[in-house]
Amino acid sequence: MKKSVAAALAAAAVIGVSSTSFAAIANPFTDVPAGHWAYQSIEKLRVAGVIDGYTDEYGRPNSLFRGDRNITRYEAAQMIARALAKNPTGANKAELDRLVAEFRDELDALGVRVSNLEKYADKVTWEGEMRYRYWNNREKLPGTSEKWKRTTNNLQLRLFPTAEVNDHWKLKARITASGDPSKDTYGNFKLTYGFAEGNYDKLTVMLGKMPFYTNVDNGMVMDDFFSGAAVTYGSKVKLALMAGRWDMNNADVFLADGKGDLNGDDAADYQGGELSYGSRDNFYIGAGYHHFRSEGLRNLYGYGNKKNAGVWTVGASYNFGGNLRLKGAYARNTKAQEFKKAYNIELAYKGANREKGSWGAGVAYRYVGQNVGLAPTYDSYWDGRPNKKGVEFYATWSPFKNTLTEVHYLTGKTLDTKKDTQTFVGRVSFFF
Repeated sequence: MKKSVAAALAAAAVIGVSSTSFAAIANPFTDVPAGHWAYQSIEKLRVAGVIDGYTDEYGRPNSLFRGDRNITRYEAAQMIARALAKNPTGANKAELDRLVAEFRDELDALGVRVSNLEKYADKVTWEGEMRYRYWNNREKLPGTSEKWKRTTNNLQLRLFPTAEVNDHWKLKARITASGDPSKDTYGNFKLTYGFAEGNYDKLTVMLGKMPFYTNVDNGMVMDDFFSGAAVTYGSKVKLALMAGRWDMNNADVFLADGKGDLNGDDAADYQGGELSYGSRDNFYIGAGYHHFRSEGLRNLYGYGNKKNAGVWTVGASYNFGGNLRLKGAYARNTKAQEFKKAYNIELAYKGANREKGSWGAGVAYRYVGQNVGLAPTYDSYWDGRPNKKGVEFYATWSPFKNTLTEVHYLTGKTLDTKKDTQTFVGRVSFFF
């Protein structure tokens, strides 16, 4: 830490900080502890372009915030002081206000004026999304030249509050209200999920009702929520263990032909685990197993008289060193009789990231059996019949900052009737 101390002393001499200012602080050169929430906030603001980074051994600003070593409270205050001069707005301002409150004394020592309101910045931050989605499904009916058609409209407001408990724990939630603008019908706000999250260096613990996403296959098997506990450990090599209860009423399997029948047992016991290596930015590979147990499984179309589901899943992705990425995944339910496998092969170029003008496009071949792809992340499978295979083309674009538009078109066949099917999906999102 000799270079860090020298850098801080050099900067203090340049800006003329008096010794009496530092006397008010117990030790401004104390490290911010590893795992402290401030590191995540600083990194978030660095990615957003609000924070530039720390200073080098000569007191010069460095544009890269290094995560391979701890920083002192004084170094953190230097970064925050420079960020305040940029006058950020919205979510970035809220994140910066939290840092201002934490490093108030160090900022005072630097001569940075901070109002009392900033000192007691709200520990609860909010983010949100307003999105509209449109589905148009067409499917040729067996034994006739006619087609089944359905159009669905959905307008949804999502609010995401996050509350700090202490240096390691925070509370996260999502509050959602949805409606059909074509019929001018809307529902009340409801709590979609709420959980406590604890972060200790490489260890993350989650307790409550939380997002349920099969990471190794990029959500091909599951993109929903469950109630219970999840523990994740590691960085490059990562192990995740989950257990709890899952509401099967959200499963796509019950949408197919209306043949799913829960018989009152609408929740399944769940245990699962995933092991992965690498990063989505470069090379990634992983495998997982997810077990479900419920009497309701006995009544599923094409399932067989069994009350267990055992889903094995593997996935991999590779970035070709630029904007081109190749993804693949395969999953199988060893307990099901029919429609028990799913796979996805996808080639993606770039991708919209909420910045004005960013865009992306891709093509994928998807085969998703309803008894293994229980709640896949693909919008083209969320409305209509999920039990299908086909080629999907998609494009994304951000026409303005904090906006996102998407279009998807899937053409293929149903897995049970072997008839032609097409799905068009459009989406517009505003983030705040």
